[in-house]
Amino acid sequence: MKQKILLSLLLLFAASSATAYDFVVNGIYYNINGNEATVTFKGYGNVQTGCYSGDVTIPETVTHNGVTYAVTAIGRNAFASCTDPTSVTIPKSVTDIASFSFNGSSGITSITIDSDNPIYDSRDNCNAIIRTANNKLIAGCKNTVIPNTVTTIGNGAFWGCNSLTSVDIPNSVTTLEVQAFAYCTGLTSVTIGSSVTLIDQDAFGGCSGITSITIDSSNPRYDSRDNCNAIIRTASNTLIFGCQTTVIPNTVTTIGSWAFQECTGLTSITIPNSVKTINDHAFLNCTGLADATIPNSVKTIGDYAFSGCSALTSVNIPKSVTTIGNNPFSSCAGVMTITVESGNPKFDSRDNCNAIISTANNKLIIGCKNTIIPNSITAIGRSAFNNCIGLTSVTLPNTITAIEDYAFEDCKDLKDVYSYITDLTNVSIGESVFKLFRYNSNYSQRTLHVPHGTADAYQADNNWEPYFGTIVEMEPVVVPGDINGDGEVNIADFNSLANMLLDGDATIDGSPAADVNGDGKIDIDDISAMIDKIVNFLQ
Repeated sequence: MKQKILLSLLLLFAASSATAYDFVVNGIYYNINGNEATVTFKGYGNVQTGCYSGDVTIPETVTHNGVTYAVTAIGRNAFASCTDPTSVTIPKSVTDIASFSFNGSSGITSITIDSDNPIYDSRDNCNAIIRTANNKLIAGCKNTVIPNTVTTIGNGAFWGCNSLTSVDIPNSVTTLEVQAFAYCTGLTSVTIGSSVTLIDQDAFGGCSGITSITIDSSNPRYDSRDNCNAIIRTASNTLIFGCQTTVIPNTVTTIGSWAFQECTGLTSITIPNSVKTINDHAFLNCTGLADATIPNSVKTIGDYAFSGCSALTSVNIPKSVTTIGNNPFSSCAGVMTITVESGNPKFDSRDNCNAIISTANNKLIIGCKNTIIPNSITAIGRSAFNNCIGLTSVTLPNTITAIEDYAFEDCKDLKDVYSYITDLTNVSIGESVFKLFRYNSNYSQRTLHVPHGTADAYQADNNWEPYFGTIVEMEPVVVPGDINGDGEVNIADFNSLANMLLDGDATIDGSPAADVNGDGKIDIDDISAMIDKIVNFLQ
């Protein structure tokens, strides 16, 4: 048995340690495919452990252990994130270049394709790789000059090229594909010609340094009206990409998905009254955004719309908003107050709770570190407090019948949970409600405070026990007049007190809450005090 275990461990180690390449010659790493070789990277499995540097010239053939292979391909991520290569020369034999082969290679200044290559070219000394048949530029560098014969900027062509500072897109280009310029953080200006008719919504995602965006005034699909420094889809008045200097025109009706994604230099934005929809991820991870007022024209706020905007200091939802997506303000550590304008037909922030509540079903759907959960709440919504940094304590009232998936997941600062839920069988608990997923799963500093006499039930429940270092019972809380313990003093408590007095079993030890006037005994005076409490409540 020991020999079998040892053999299994050796095989597992061998598998996990397998190199990403089959051999290396003259500093270039290759994989073998029959009698052909593919240029790849140094590493183990999918992990890169070394990069190319200097001038890299890929040969047409390479010989290893007496066998000569034709070099026909450059594999995915072969030069990825390599900042040291300065030039790459590609022979005519390479007829297959994978997507993202050069993503993040910010140091490259020269890319040359052999003029006899049947599939690719670097026409006009453009310092780029172009697929000849369809005039698609598939990989560029900081020195690329896009030829005016190129019609498409391909998927990830300049992805992560943070040394690229400006780009002029000629009139021949009609399409900017997914992530064409994504995460080019050094890019400061973009000029788009009149012929571009398709721009993917994520074409410039993560380009946090852009300050100038200009679109040719004769472009039929897109515009940058009013010198707004943004890309607007003309027909639908949808702003699909903005930057730190964008001024949203008052003719825009929709802020598109991912429009300001990771625009870390954006500190303030004025959303005009023309805007009706803020789409999914619109301001995702705009960590510098401290001021964003949502106007009364907005009806819809999409999924994760402001997620990760850690500098926001307040959230105000106008009465016009009737649709709110998942987690639009998650990971917004700076948010101190959340208010919903009075008169909103779908949502409220009752009792100054600093939360957004779905009025119809009393479900708390969005909370913050200052939220106080009202006693009228029956459910905590999916991811309502997900990754709520700064939330240290939370109180769950006995009215709660459901806590949905991920409600308090990754609340790394959460130390104390006070649960007044007395019957766990009546509560539906979702997946990973209290789990620390992104952080070290150490729950030893967390304490769960539970009602008197319920510790055993909580200890036996796998939805609670694994996520707390300590579970302790709270001392019974006596609310004068609240005889049935439902948190309210009402006619049901009056009837209970009257029956106790009539039956002669009204004792302090048996029911301390029946001593309504606090004189140490239970008698007709408590009936009078009970009536006063109920009348005051009704008023």
